[in-house]
Amino acid sequence: MTAGDRIGLRGGPRVDMALLAAIVAITALGVANLYSAVSTYVTTKPALADSHISQIYWIGAGIAVGAGIAAVDYRGLERFAYAFWVGGIASLGIVLAFAPEVRGSRRWIPVGGFTFQPSEFMKVLVILALAKWLHEDPKTEPRTAVDLVPPLLLTAVPVAAVMAQPDLGTSLIYAVCAAAMLAMTRIHRWTVAAGAAVLAVSLPAAWTWLLRDYQRDRITSFLDPERFKKGEGWHAWQSRTAIGNGGLTGEGFLQGTQNQFGYLPDQFSDFPFAVFAEEWGLVGSVVLLGLYAFVCIWSIHVASQAKDRFGAAVSIGVGAMVFAHVVFNVGMAVGLLPVVGVTLPLFSYGGSSVLTMFAGFGLLMSVSMRR
Repeated sequence: MTAGDRIGLRGGPRVDMALLAAIVAITALGVANLYSAVSTYVTTKPALADSHISQIYWIGAGIAVGAGIAAVDYRGLERFAYAFWVGGIASLGIVLAFAPEVRGSRRWIPVGGFTFQPSEFMKVLVILALAKWLHEDPKTEPRTAVDLVPPLLLTAVPVAAVMAQPDLGTSLIYAVCAAAMLAMTRIHRWTVAAGAAVLAVSLPAAWTWLLRDYQRDRITSFLDPERFKKGEGWHAWQSRTAIGNGGLTGEGFLQGTQNQFGYLPDQFSDFPFAVFAEEWGLVGSVVLLGLYAFVCIWSIHVASQAKDRFGAAVSIGVGAMVFAHVVFNVGMAVGLLPVVGVTLPLFSYGGSSVLTMFAGFGLLMSVSMRR
């Protein structure tokens, strides 16, 4: 069986086995890594010691969501894309109005015994809305700045709502997905140049008026890690130390010293890659990044064979979402990017993140099964 082989289900659409295998491998590695990350919490933080069990439950729910979406023809979702987007914006408004403040942010809505993060689900809704616009907009190419007002608004509104929480990392994910999807259409070169100029000019204003103090501190500590390694840069410094400890082949499962001795903070959420790299070294890290790279590249392959532009745009959007998460999370773990609180897909603990990723994978599978 080759990488592109697919297995049919009772004569219907065929499951993309290559994509499924990559998702299963990442999920299995993620659960094992989370078990290692929280193994030291049995006595210090008992509430977190069983996080890997909770994660398995969320994965089960995510599989159900992803399978349900994959079973539905993705083209049937197009007619509801804008309605889904409006619903997502309403949920972000509820967060700003009623969500309790946790560690200086308002991001989670408590429902029963669980908490949900609407900004996570909004990633998929933004992808669907932008894909619908790309598929339906009749304007000829190359597109001007006026032509791009609708997709920019579809992106800017959730970005503004999420920045108000505040959540810089998630807003960057929206922007990356939008940029990747809009790259599918030809844009007038003067529009691109004007957009770049506006972005460059607005950066000083964003630094002064848009970013919070702790966000500026994270960027400052990133630019001078040695100076801030015992303050704002502590997390990133310990992450780099753990990765360095891993060497070529790693220290072994449950043997990472930075993790086991409690030096690595937020290892179950923001820095799971540091745990993995310390235990499995460069070899294991290359394997993991290779799996993520395969999913991203495969999404482009699926897009190239999609039946319509909506399916192609959805595939590119999902691939961009995974790519952005991996680049931002691994980048901050190795010290190439500031800490922005972006999760590593299916490795970081969190139900909303898991459900969002499986929803995206379900969309990608749906397009692949009907290409």
